[in-house]
Amino acid sequence: MSDFQSAKNLIRSLYDALDSARPDQIEAVLEKSVHPDWHWQGFHPFNDLTGPAAVAGQFWRPLRTALSSLQRRLDIFFAGENKIAGHEGVWVASMGHLMGLFDQPFLDIQPTGKIALLRYAEFNRIEAGKIVETAMYFDIPHLMMQAGLAPFPPQTGAHLVQPGPLTHDGLLFGPQPPEEGGKTLAAIDYMVGDIKTWRGGREEPLVDELRRSWNEDMVWWGPAGIGASYTIERYAAQHSGPFRAGFKDRIFNGHICRIAEGHYGGFFGRPNLTLTPTGGFMGMPASEQPGDMRVIDMYRRAGDKLTENWIFIDLLHFWKMQGLDVLGRMAEVPRT
Repeated sequence: MSDFQSAKNLIRSLYDALDSARPDQIEAVLEKSVHPDWHWQGFHPFNDLTGPAAVAGQFWRPLRTALSSLQRRLDIFFAGENKIAGHEGVWVASMGHLMGLFDQPFLDIQPTGKIALLRYAEFNRIEAGKIVETAMYFDIPHLMMQAGLAPFPPQTGAHLVQPGPLTHDGLLFGPQPPEEGGKTLAAIDYMVGDIKTWRGGREEPLVDELRRSWNEDMVWWGPAGIGASYTIERYAAQHSGPFRAGFKDRIFNGHICRIAEGHYGGFFGRPNLTLTPTGGFMGMPASEQPGDMRVIDMYRRAGDKLTENWIFIDLLHFWKMQGLDVLGRMAEVPRT
């Protein structure tokens, strides 16, 4: 537990310093908290970077220049012990939005001069008081849609600025009862292991499978291009069913980190899944080219089941593997 608190304090101190720093101060701020060989894993087009200079120069300075008066709006914050081989140890996870005034171009997305929110989730592994590994996943298509662009065909779920937990209790800055984190991790583990109709196991109605892991009033807060769904039946119709029907040769690659604390938990992989499109999903054609999905999932548990799920999928990377450069195409399209 003391390891959790010291790790949380490290991340909170970094966030405070990072969020108040000028763009030209960001590298120095990172150097105080991260290992020199820090492995940072982002979404396309940033991908994998090493060390504070690379992360500051390629990601943070351009973002902070584009979104002026940047403000971090945290919705979820927790820690946990990861037991997945090769990545063991204490990790701290957070989720929320980075909000600013979209005053300069970012990735050739033209500014609006208005409020913009970049939704993100992040996992940080701590060793000897330093951050040694980070996965920071962020929804760039959601930012594009705020700028008037249409990166994908109409989505099956709702397009929203996604809120945090219904219960408004996701910021676990202090110690939490260990047994509650154990229950949350068990619920996540059960859900992951029970996806049988998709992996060639039992055949049954999708809603029956989902009801073993999810409460009836579950909310699936999906990424831009897919959207959000509410209740088991609408989630099955608006995302889970089309997703399972839209791919073949499905491979689950496992996770790098899976942790929980209190009623909150999450995981990420790189990639979590390798899939081959059969046509129709997100309005895209079939392909014989397998694609990788890098995913972060964040969860809230209510009772013995999961009830809210926030999803980050690197759709720009996945579709680029299929030959569609969404960012490159959108740079040439006027705002709607």
